[in-house]
Amino acid sequence: MSVSVYTTPSCAYCHKVKDWLKARGVRYDEYNVASDQRRADEMVRKSGQMGVPVTDVNGRIIVGFNTSALESALR
Repeated sequence: MSVSVYTTPSCAYCHKVKDWLKARGVRYDEYNVASDQRRADEMVRKSGQMGVPVTDVNGRIIVGFNTSALESALR
């Protein structure tokens, strides 16, 4: 399973997504879009959004901290 989380350091919901994933033992790659323009462009291409967090679970894009969407995507 491939999980990526696009974040910024000051984003409270980004921290919630990461804490939620950690609590469930889900390994993920984190990309700081504030300091990595290539990853920021990738995030916008995938989600159509400028806001964070954006979580990519095997190609399924979840914008924001949405536990029901995360649970569904991780099944």
